[in-house]
Amino acid sequence: MPPRVNQLGLKRTEYRGKPSTLCPGCGHDSISNQLISMAYELGLDQHNIIKVSGIGCSSKTPAYFLGGSHGFNALHGRMPSVVTGAMLANTDLACIAISGDGDTGSIGMGQFKHVIRRNVPFVYIIENNGVYGLTKGQFSATADEGQFLKYYGTNHMPPIDLALEAVIAGCTFVARSFSGDAKQVQALLQAAVRHPGTAVLDIISPCVTFNNAETSTKSYPYGKDNEIPLHEIQILAPDYVHAQDEITVDDYAEGDIIDVEMHDGSFIRLKKLENDHDPRNRRMAIDVLERSMREQVFSTGLIYYEEPRPTLAQTEELVETPLAKLRAQDMRPPKSALDGVMQRLMPS
Repeated sequence: MPPRVNQLGLKRTEYRGKPSTLCPGCGHDSISNQLISMAYELGLDQHNIIKVSGIGCSSKTPAYFLGGSHGFNALHGRMPSVVTGAMLANTDLACIAISGDGDTGSIGMGQFKHVIRRNVPFVYIIENNGVYGLTKGQFSATADEGQFLKYYGTNHMPPIDLALEAVIAGCTFVARSFSGDAKQVQALLQAAVRHPGTAVLDIISPCVTFNNAETSTKSYPYGKDNEIPLHEIQILAPDYVHAQDEITVDDYAEGDIIDVEMHDGSFIRLKKLENDHDPRNRRMAIDVLERSMREQVFSTGLIYYEEPRPTLAQTEELVETPLAKLRAQDMRPPKSALDGVMQRLMPS
């Protein structure tokens, strides 16, 4: 039987990258596998995708998926600047960016907040394990208060909740998941890549070497025993792409199903479970994140989603043709045009 292919005629294996050099069982590899599956299932053209990362174990992972795409490994905490430049220069690209809790929550916090403020259109994945795994397991900014590690003692600082920071900063797509929940990660990735703006996915991705004790909220045992999905998620692919209308849905009761329409004609189908979380309610999103942090409840799913606002390229009123594809004659006006500009600037 011939191998299954997608709408581009490609096999799933053609979306792979290089073999992983991470520790066996690392949650980051699970996320890479779901990125491969997402791109394969959606039939994405790899030559239209750019992968960008910073520094850390998480930032090594773009080498392990979508080997036919473009890639750039940036400086520690500076990934958002590179993404901003790339997406302004070529608005035809789709960008998948990988960061970690140290790369984003410490040295990169300022860039994290400002790339959301500017609404650069890309998928921002935070592979969150609470430690600096590449430099032997020091506490990161998302580590649990009171957590004890053999070589670093007790962490006395409260954690930063990066999903909460994203909602407060004005991000219009914020989700949290667990690398061990492949089905949910896959659904959220498919929704995020369709979102016309910054989409932040905070994925708890356990470090099996330095932070996998049952007492850590970033461990496999804790994630498996304490994950509370806010809803069941299913992505329904579009038959066509239609005009962009305001995204609104009616209230729904426990057990009901709603379809939240995305701007490419696809839908996020949400089935409400035992909780009453509504991802369209910003106040509710903040409340569920604050409660989760306070009570150490591991709530996962689509935390917040709203009508997308203008992207950075739209705000800056860039021409429709990507800057990278403009011809020399388009960028160099004739002398007569420059003379006209100077004439208008001359005092009468």
